[in-house]
Formats: sequence, structure tokens, C-alpha cells
Amino acid sequence: MIQEAEPEIKGLMLTRRSANGGRYVANWRVNKPVFDYEKCVRCGQCAGYCPEAAIILDEDQKPEIDMRFCKGCGVCANECPVKAIEMVKEA
Repeated sequence: MIQEAEPEIKGLMLTRRSANGGRYVANWRVNKPVFDYEKCVRCGQCAGYCPEAAIILDEDQKPEIDMRFCKGCGVCANECPVKAIEMVKEA
């Protein structure tokens, strides 16, 4: 008898944040993402991989960050295919 393998799960992608969910984390964030919109190709990967759903895409697919929810993890910068996001020290 041949058993089929379980599909591999490679992560979790949040597509929206509930209106009353999430925690504000800006008070302990050390690094923050800064976008270079000249390099950005508006692929949406940053928003797709953000574990806090802190990045949303506007009507032109331009990413915008709700800094209240961004924890500065750097996943967006790591996943950006054109390196249009730089993590900088929070001032």
C-alpha cells in the first residue's frame, strides 16, 4: 500500500488584521523598515509575508506600513526580491 505524503507547510500568510485584534508593538521595536519606492516593483511580497499584517497595499499596490503593529522583525526586508526595504535603527 502506497501512502501519500502530507503537504509541506512553509509558513503562514496573514491577509488582513481584524479591526479589534493585534497589539501595538511600536513601543519596543528596535529596527523599522524603510521603503525605497524607486526600487519597489509593487509585488506585494512584503505584505504577504508580514507576520503582523502591518503592511497593506494601497490602490496602486504601493506598500504602506502601520507602524503601530510593525514589530521590526525584518521579514519584509528579507523577502523583498529587489531589496527595496532597509531595516534601520529606530530613533
